Amino acid sequence: MKSFIANLRWRGMVHDMVPGTAKHLSKGMATGYVGFEPSAPSLHLGNLVPIMLLKHFQEAGHKPIALVGGATGMIGDPSGRSQERLFLTEEVLRYNEACIAKQLEKFLDFSTGPNKAVLLNNFDWLKDFSFLRFLRDIGKHIPIGYMITKDSVKQRIETGISYAEFAYQLIQGYDFYYLYLHKNVTLQMGGADQWGNVTTGVELIRKKAQYQAFAITAPLLTRSDGTKFGKTASGSNIWLDPAQTSPYELYQFLLNGGDHEVEKWIKIFSFCTQEEIEALIVAHQAKPEMRLLQQTLAKIVTTMVHSEEACRQAVVCSNILFGHADSVDALYALSEDDLLSVCGTIPKVHVARTALSAVHSMVSLLSVATQNLIMPSKAEARRLIASSGIKVNKILITDPYQKPDFTLLHDRYLLVQKGKKNYYLIVVQ
Repeated sequence: MKSFIANLRWRGMVHDMVPGTAKHLSKGMATGYVGFEPSAPSLHLGNLVPIMLLKHFQEAGHKPIALVGGATGMIGDPSGRSQERLFLTEEVLRYNEACIAKQLEKFLDFSTGPNKAVLLNNFDWLKDFSFLRFLRDIGKHIPIGYMITKDSVKQRIETGISYAEFAYQLIQGYDFYYLYLHKNVTLQMGGADQWGNVTTGVELIRKKAQYQAFAITAPLLTRSDGTKFGKTASGSNIWLDPAQTSPYELYQFLLNGGDHEVEKWIKIFSFCTQEEIEALIVAHQAKPEMRLLQQTLAKIVTTMVHSEEACRQAVVCSNILFGHADSVDALYALSEDDLLSVCGTIPKVHVARTALSAVHSMVSLLSVATQNLIMPSKAEARRLIASSGIKVNKILITDPYQKPDFTLLHDRYLLVQKGKKNYYLIVVQ
């Protein structure tokens, strides 16, 4: 059996660990779990770290359980938050649960074998648990003094924390205890911000079952500005749902990662060996302009999250804007959704179809269609065309006076390129 802990250590995936965990896992197949809260209808890139914990756990010969928090999601985890979450309706929670469960099924092997993955929902055993029984059976075992030392509580004492959030760690702790009794779970894993909740479960099992349970947390995935990825965090997010973050957008996000970030991320998000990754880093450092690390990471993650075909199409989309190969046919072959995804961040200009049909030269096309966004004057348009600086739908324009005869993409779009990197999408109304 492969050394799970040694593998995690060199990948930089160990933040905290209960003493004795490595020895416990060396004795044979163990069962461990990670919980995922349904606070949104999709997981995000930060959630991919605990998913990878489960994948590496299963790869090492152990049995993984992915737990959807249908019950805990009704309260909301206070960890890492400065204010209380807004409660979601039960209808929304049930919908989010179904979406997240479907996503999780893509990443683990649920087929056959003694260590096949299991998908559970804590709503199944908590929905009928009475408040009085919970206080008697669980609350009496965890002292208030112990609970208020947790970071998730200490950080909120001054600004205010509700009893519901304060008790969250007890509910998550009970999950671990329940899974220990009924599924022989001896290990809980999660992100670094879960350490307080995780160790409450370890303590509850010790007191109620007289058993030493174990736990591992991994460092949180953070952006270049140090903020973590989160389902309810402000600002844009990188979702695992292609309807919210397209495969092309995911691919581009990873492709644009800095060298320092990508060196860490490729260890976390791949199954490449230490030797393979070290060789890849050396090759990248020899020619950093080729962005070998970024390309490798982007292909690995996009394929894992979506599919090999989705990754291939993301590469095609990327090459259309930034590649050097002839991409006219590839551009016209794009679906409308992929085209809009490719052009998601470039300026858009809306033009009436009648105005577009009235132009008689490329110069007037650029003037009317782009409303002087590309060139301040027709003279500048003529100069750029003469210097091979303008393409429309990836076709080089050589004559400023030729009559435009382009086939509109999906009967309503033109992609105008100025120089090597400046793009504009004309939307015909």
